[in-house]
Amino acid sequence: MNHMMGKASIQLENKVYILNSASIVGKKEGEGPLGDLFDMVGENDLFGCNTWEEAESNLQKDAIYMALGKAGKKAEDIRYLFAGDLLGQSIATSFGIASYQIPLLGVYGACSTCGESLTLGAMTVSAGYADYVACVTSSHYASAEKEFRFPLEYGNQRPLSASWTVTGSGAFILGKEQEKGPQGQQPRAVITGMTVGRIVDYGLKDSMNMGACMAPAAADTLAQHFQDFNVMPEEYDRIITGDLGSVGQTVLLDLLRDKGYDIAGQHMDCGLEIFDAQTQDTHAGGSGCGCSAVTLSAYILKQLEEHQWKKVLFMPTGALLSKTSFNEGKSVPGIAHALVLEAL
Repeated sequence: MNHMMGKASIQLENKVYILNSASIVGKKEGEGPLGDLFDMVGENDLFGCNTWEEAESNLQKDAIYMALGKAGKKAEDIRYLFAGDLLGQSIATSFGIASYQIPLLGVYGACSTCGESLTLGAMTVSAGYADYVACVTSSHYASAEKEFRFPLEYGNQRPLSASWTVTGSGAFILGKEQEKGPQGQQPRAVITGMTVGRIVDYGLKDSMNMGACMAPAAADTLAQHFQDFNVMPEEYDRIITGDLGSVGQTVLLDLLRDKGYDIAGQHMDCGLEIFDAQTQDTHAGGSGCGCSAVTLSAYILKQLEEHQWKKVLFMPTGALLSKTSFNEGKSVPGIAHALVLEAL
């Protein structure tokens, strides 16, 4: 049976396997340090569509198609689909995946949505409510700028604390058995536990400094995870946040030191890995639902497959704001969800 751990965590005795995954990114992401690892890189960020939003919908549709093929599954094999994006009412998801006709549980955790979808999917499979589920998230630089800040045509100058929303989508097929894929490949990794985050709000109101807004939630979830599982940071080869960037990383390390934990030796941030800060002019780094999703699929799971790492803590982070809340002067709360991923 599965076990509740501490106040917010679950230890999965019925392990859940990431059978396979897929990652699709835009041109800028393809030019970054991880460019050769992605399954598909677009020639431009419209991906043959008429609007940015339509392009993001197609990202999800194609990512699921590729993940299903790599796992040797068909849409009818998938019992539930957990999916989300950054746009209002999750329109990238609803318009992107409707044609699959898979029962959908739409989720929203801002940039933490990949962690939320994988957490819910793993719970469902481990509890025996599904043999296979799919999890997919996406973001798009242009659609996100229009949704949360300014249209690109406005040409506003971005401060150095700002992050660059990743154009990309990552999809994952989860199953309850350690089965081989169509080409004899083993599952990419196994999910053995998770810690569900809570909303943390330090009163910050700067939407151009997402890293600082999300870092307190990341620190809270990590401290809770260490307490619930009675472990120290050294338990993991890497502790991986999703979207903090350079500013948020500094804040996170300081906050955790105040709590008695030093993760400097293990910490890695997807937003710092996906772009080259010296050559790509992305300021603080990458962010968005797609940032942690494509980095997990293309890079993190590869390290686990090759046994470069044996055990990692994967924790996407999200800033829970909307254009309405921002325009009304509200603060930017954060949330973070953590999953324990292990090599086979």
